[in-house]
Amino acid sequence: MSTDVRVNNESGFILHTYPFKETSVVAEVFTRTHGRVALIARGARRPASALRGLMQPFTPLLLSWFGKSELKTLHAAEWQGGLMAPQGRALMCGFYLNELLLRLLARGDAHDILYDRYIATLDQLAGEVRNADYERILRRFEKNLLGEIGYGATFDVDADSGAVVDANARYVFQPERGARRRLDDSAAGAQPGCAVSGQTLIDLAADRFERPATLVEAKSLMRALINHTLDGKPLYTRQLLRELTDLNPNG
Repeated sequence: MSTDVRVNNESGFILHTYPFKETSVVAEVFTRTHGRVALIARGARRPASALRGLMQPFTPLLLSWFGKSELKTLHAAEWQGGLMAPQGRALMCGFYLNELLLRLLARGDAHDILYDRYIATLDQLAGEVRNADYERILRRFEKNLLGEIGYGATFDVDADSGAVVDANARYVFQPERGARRRLDDSAAGAQPGCAVSGQTLIDLAADRFERPATLVEAKSLMRALINHTLDGKPLYTRQLLRELTDLNPNG
């Protein structure tokens, strides 16, 4: 028999909300010590509700809830402050982070290190960010997220030979296997996977994203790994970010 769980003043962020019955919402939240939690915010859609203005993404909150089932009841929320919300393109990047967490995190699994990285990433997005910096920020978060949930990859070791990846060689990266030395171009089609340079693999292993070529290849590789983890199900914010980039390629 499940027991009633009561949690008070837990640090967290709203990832997503959707309407529940006439006046309430269900909030999917990411918390420091309880991971992803689903909370019913009763009456939060009423104009006079104290919760109404707090059920927004990127707002640092102290959350209190109770309940026996997977869907808990929120009974208090308080603004913590101390973090600026991202704006413009950075806002879309923030929604992308939220969708990744919503889709990849299991409910109830604590990820306190990832929680701190999420805050640091939002803080970076809220600053003065150049176009290439958005890519660095997102690639680093994607890599850390996959590693945190157990889908991390070994980038700098050849999966077939066990040798250290050669910076000057070409590889294909297969989500199930890892990095495999690329055959000659005539046989490359027989090697499914993401084509990538050895230098990019070495940079990824070292968490370095300064090289423009590394950024380009890392984007394709992270996309392949995330798609594999999601069994090919689409990410809606990824498409919106792609459309935004097409509209403003230099912004």
